[in-house]
Amino acid sequence: MGKKEYLLAIDAGTGSVRAVIFDTKGNQIAVGQNEWTHLEEEGVANSMRFDYEQNWLLVCDAIHSAINAANVNAADILALSATSMREGIVLYDREGKELWAVANVDARASEEVKYLKEHFDGLEEEFYALSGQTFALGALPRLLWLKNNRPDIYEKVARISMIGDWILAKLCGVIASDPSNGGTTGVFSLSKRRWVSEMAREVGLKDDIFPEVLEVGTPMAKVSQKSAQESGLSSETLVVMGGGDVQLGSAGLGVVEAGQVAVLGGSFWQQVVNIPSQTQPPKDMSVRVNPHVIAGLSQAEGITFFSGLVMRWFRDAFCELEKEEAAKRSCDVYEILEEKAAKVPVGSYEILPIFSDVMRYSKWYHAAPSFLNLSLNAAECNRASMFRSLEENAAIVSSLNLEKIEAFSNVKIESIVFAGGASKGALWSQILSDVSGYSVKIPKVREATALGAAMAAGVGCGVYDNLVNAAKELVVWEKTYKPNMENKKIYDRLKIKWQKAYEAQLKLVDDNITTSMWKAPGL
Repeated sequence: MGKKEYLLAIDAGTGSVRAVIFDTKGNQIAVGQNEWTHLEEEGVANSMRFDYEQNWLLVCDAIHSAINAANVNAADILALSATSMREGIVLYDREGKELWAVANVDARASEEVKYLKEHFDGLEEEFYALSGQTFALGALPRLLWLKNNRPDIYEKVARISMIGDWILAKLCGVIASDPSNGGTTGVFSLSKRRWVSEMAREVGLKDDIFPEVLEVGTPMAKVSQKSAQESGLSSETLVVMGGGDVQLGSAGLGVVEAGQVAVLGGSFWQQVVNIPSQTQPPKDMSVRVNPHVIAGLSQAEGITFFSGLVMRWFRDAFCELEKEEAAKRSCDVYEILEEKAAKVPVGSYEILPIFSDVMRYSKWYHAAPSFLNLSLNAAECNRASMFRSLEENAAIVSSLNLEKIEAFSNVKIESIVFAGGASKGALWSQILSDVSGYSVKIPKVREATALGAAMAAGVGCGVYDNLVNAAKELVVWEKTYKPNMENKKIYDRLKIKWQKAYEAQLKLVDDNITTSMWKAPGL
């Protein structure tokens, strides 16, 4: 048994595609990566097309790079799987050739969203109760846009899949989808984990374009000879169904059982809670609910807009001195900002940052970016206290989203897994624990999404029995933070003040006095 065996994960994110090779113990061996951009279609406002011809070359190049960097024999890669940004869709003709594709936040179908809301009274609510999704980034408005604006292409459409599914289809010739990624189209049943094609028929669209649904970890076929030549893979490698990036990322963080929770702290923050598949989404449509990669589970998902991007803006706009200090000390500028922020009292002198609102999935828009309650006392109101207030605010909005999820799902949260760039900050991790009142666990692995896809590949070829067992075997913890309940009392009071302040700031947007930071398509 001396032969080394490997698993390959292909991670198609918004900004790049990555091919990551792992050994069967979950150790990362090598990465190949290419950045890609999704360009606006000429003359189509707010569009974001997915260039499948150019991007397939980038996928193949990333795979080549990973195999070369790992210095492994391609025949030793037992299986591969893919994960991708959700909501992005690819359409195919009868021969399985791509016709049209868009990336995740393509918002061209704003008029179609409005049309569906105005002409089909109560339909969005009905579809949300089944699928956990609203129209804004779903597939139906985009298909309607295609029918209205590119009827020649629409006529030829025979199949639809997600972007991760497209990679697998290119590699093995089988077009299929899984619940976790396919579910984000909104044409899907959370409880039955299958397409609801009648939804398409009800709004005058084709209802026979939805492919087979395979659970994550299901073997599909081996890599085709043609794709083996293009990618450098072996035609003996098994292709296995993957899933959505957030859900597979959750599996890579060990969040695989009912009641488990993760906060993913990147450019946006996502708060995900595992709930039984039969749980009805909330009547107020305030959060999103997606099928998980684990059969029998869904994930309630709150989103905090731009938390990581706001930090980057603050750093670049105000923190030149800290940048110079970081260069001298050869460390990250955020470390220095956290050192200074740690000396600021809990609550940051009640500075109230106004950036992302709590999640209001059905009618979501944000106030204008601002800081409230600043004083002219420079000893108290300065870069350190403003930076700390931003860290506290991201935790406060996350905590409010988690409270919403607890209320409708009856899940009792006990601890949070915190991952992504924000989890590197020791102060931020402690603040999240103090604000929420839960212990916060930091995993060792930083590549959770790719690890989740590698687990799926390993399930498909029999290395692991299932995703739950794979997670228990491979996920290791680096540190746990415990809440300071005295600090929590201060944050509980601050939460109430922030909510009232945010409401007043939204009114300024409504009155056209300030400009919203972001509005959902169709509002």
